[in-house]
Amino acid sequence: MNDENGIPFYLPQGNEVALFEHAWRNQLPVMIKGPTGCGKTRFIEHMAARLERPLHTVSCHDDLTAADLVGRHLIGDSGTFWVDGPLTRAVREGAICYLDEVVEARKDTTVVIHPLTDDRRILPLERTGETLKAPPEFMLVVSYNPGYQNLLKGMKPSTRQRFVGVTFKFPPPELEQRILVEETGIEDSLAASLVKLAHSLRVLKDHDLEEAASTRLLIYAARLMRSGLPAGEACRAALAEPLTDDEETLKALNEIIAVTFP
Repeated sequence: MNDENGIPFYLPQGNEVALFEHAWRNQLPVMIKGPTGCGKTRFIEHMAARLERPLHTVSCHDDLTAADLVGRHLIGDSGTFWVDGPLTRAVREGAICYLDEVVEARKDTTVVIHPLTDDRRILPLERTGETLKAPPEFMLVVSYNPGYQNLLKGMKPSTRQRFVGVTFKFPPPELEQRILVEETGIEDSLAASLVKLAHSLRVLKDHDLEEAASTRLLIYAARLMRSGLPAGEACRAALAEPLTDDEETLKALNEIIAVTFP
């Protein structure tokens, strides 16, 4: 959903918009921490449009290699040629490069971002012999969910200390209700009931659920309800089923849903 200026819809929770703008003007990389589905990616999309910068997003995973970020040589009909990866393209364009869930990437992969996150702001391309100097407009942003961190998948302190950090949480009830109304067009009363339900489900986080009911899932439920699916059925499909495979836990979630939407 975009506003009249084509900027993706986003409601600030605090001073994150001003902080991001200051970081961009001062050529500082930004690290965003927060639970799944709390609005991290939407925020980056909003800020890229607000600053009128191209955005290159990389969804990090276990098999992500340095070449996936930087680029590689390929073989074509006329021989070997070089293809830039998203990080390299972002540097060349003066764009924003967003590494989503960066802790999922292999440690040897994230090392390639280090020269871009200090005063050098360079990207060495060993395979082409180039050293790219990032223009002032370039910005590196990473995000991750601290709840997933462990000894095997955590961001090294030496990497974390290269970034300006901001922590996201789920929006407060009144703001989350506004988000649901703006995103889906449902009635205020239904949005309020969904937010109340989300609070009840989030209490189970760290007890019976690994992940809390996210704002994203609430939007899914609201869209199903807006299209005519009964509220209880929409919540079971969009909230209960994605949160667990355990039959007993699923039963407990559905019971909570039935109280809110009989």
